[in-house]
Amino acid sequence: MAAASSSFTAIFFSSAFAACFAEVCTIPLDTAKVRLQLQRKTTLPAAPAAAATAAAGGGMLATIMCIAREEGVAALWKGVIPGLHRQFLYGGLRIGLYEPVKAFFVGGAAVGDVSLLSKILAALTTGVIAIVVANPTDLVKVRLQADGKANAVKRSYSGALNAYATIIRQEGIGALWTGLGPNVARNAIINAAELVSYDQFKQMFLKLPGFTDNVFTHLLAGLGAGFFAVCIGSPVDVVKSRMMGDSTYRSTLDCFAKTLKIDGPGAFYKGFIANFCRIGSWNVIMFLTLEQVRRFFL
Repeated sequence: MAAASSSFTAIFFSSAFAACFAEVCTIPLDTAKVRLQLQRKTTLPAAPAAAATAAAGGGMLATIMCIAREEGVAALWKGVIPGLHRQFLYGGLRIGLYEPVKAFFVGGAAVGDVSLLSKILAALTTGVIAIVVANPTDLVKVRLQADGKANAVKRSYSGALNAYATIIRQEGIGALWTGLGPNVARNAIINAAELVSYDQFKQMFLKLPGFTDNVFTHLLAGLGAGFFAVCIGSPVDVVKSRMMGDSTYRSTLDCFAKTLKIDGPGAFYKGFIANFCRIGSWNVIMFLTLEQVRRFFL
């Protein structure tokens, strides 16, 4: 029992470290993705000129350049503190619990022979558990990233701790779980897509001639996992970002319906390139780091 506890602790902290390192490296792409997802076809008359600039550019690079020019380069790392809070909790739990939960679903049988369905169920379960715990950190991260010159809803949080305190004071503690519905859907789906596809891609590559368990194999498997995750999770990711960035939506269904009606079905893949650059690079960095850190600790 002690050995299992020690092993989980090592996996949790190695997973949390890998997730936090990937977060620091890729958060500018995530900030651009959130801004793109929050753009609407109809803007308020009083919206600042920066909104028009970002909307006109429409792409990831244009959005990044607009944020850096209008708000300063540091604005690209808005939300990095709650982002690290999130990755420490969410990344550590969803990855650290994956193997134990996978073993639970197969009744303690050899994990190496687990079916694809059991892997998917395990990843969905750990994704749900992890995001229920980490949702407040995700909310604050999105609020900080959205709170720029191009956003009509100004909150002007001075930092992560101020954001937590202000949300609790003004909206109640339950507001920290705003967007939990789409967030659970998004993170359960993306967690399953990332972990299971990485698992499958890695196994597939290792069966091919010339492939070994090395950095190149991990890189290819990470890219495949990232692309698969974005294709599946982008619609719920857009709804999650809009609900967290704008509290006027009544529910997940209301946000989905209004987005579809006003912006059309293409809106659910808005910021897709930024999202793939973010999640693809995030997965590559995270899995490469995780494989190396695990070898060191385990």
